[in-house]
Amino acid sequence: MRVSTDTLRLIVPVVSLLLLLAGVFYLQPRAMSYTGLNLLFNLAVPIALATIAQMLIMAVNDLDLSMGTFVSFVACVAATFLHDTPLLGVLILLAAVAVYALMGVIIYVRDLPSIVVTLGMSFVWAGLAVLILPAPGGTAPEWARAVMISKPPFLPMAIVASGLLAVFAHLLIMRSSFGVLIRGVGGNQRSVQRAGWSILAARASAYALAACFAVAAGICLVGLTTSADANIALRYTLLSIAGVILGGGEFTGGRISPIGAVIGALTLTLAGSFLSFLRISPDWQIGAQGGILIIVLALRLLLNRLESKGGVA
Repeated sequence: MRVSTDTLRLIVPVVSLLLLLAGVFYLQPRAMSYTGLNLLFNLAVPIALATIAQMLIMAVNDLDLSMGTFVSFVACVAATFLHDTPLLGVLILLAAVAVYALMGVIIYVRDLPSIVVTLGMSFVWAGLAVLILPAPGGTAPEWARAVMISKPPFLPMAIVASGLLAVFAHLLIMRSSFGVLIRGVGGNQRSVQRAGWSILAARASAYALAACFAVAAGICLVGLTTSADANIALRYTLLSIAGVILGGGEFTGGRISPIGAVIGALTLTLAGSFLSFLRISPDWQIGAQGGILIIVLALRLLLNRLESKGGVA
């Protein structure tokens, strides 16, 4: 039976998530409950949002090494200005989105490596975060806290929100003309340009939309933690990249999978709990997570070879 490429890209992340979930349930049967699932996936939503943001940058063949510090900056803004003076907080976040769009323009116009520019911006976001919140503190906006701790029926908020995010991102990026344009820029920029579209506007829009998802990630994170600090989301840079790759995305060619990216984020979230249940020291957990990612990528490589041999429609 011939399998579509999109379906093939989802096989590995889905199987990885199910295997990890089965392992967690085997090690800790009490996790197989509403409360248990809520604890397992509690931090999945902000990670999934950051992963979608990174995916948009990777869709245009760039890489954002400032994602973690930007989410931390947003968290600091949300826990201070957005709580105390909402209008000023919104203006600051809008300005941050505009800076992200400008960053995409500069990278394209000056033909600069995105890794260098975003790495430089990571120090800017980190410095601003420290200026806003020199020590851990602040208070989450009440509406953000209320949304993140809400308890929908049947499934925890984290799982419901992740599902809705996957559907929304899929419709926006895979089914809309805007999404086709963004993926076209990553896949064949010259063809998009010959068709009369502005590459500059497309890249700026991709960066701006990525910033919007990253802003949502920071606000959701504060809603969960109730406070913030300048280093609260530093690991999101690597987690977001790993989530995109784990979910079937690639560094070039505009090849991405929004649903796979969300599943990849859920898998990485669950991996930490799985390793804790195995009683692996926190000092070794990062290495163990890297090992899991290598195994998954090896499976991806095997499936890609099967695809190249004509087993995929």
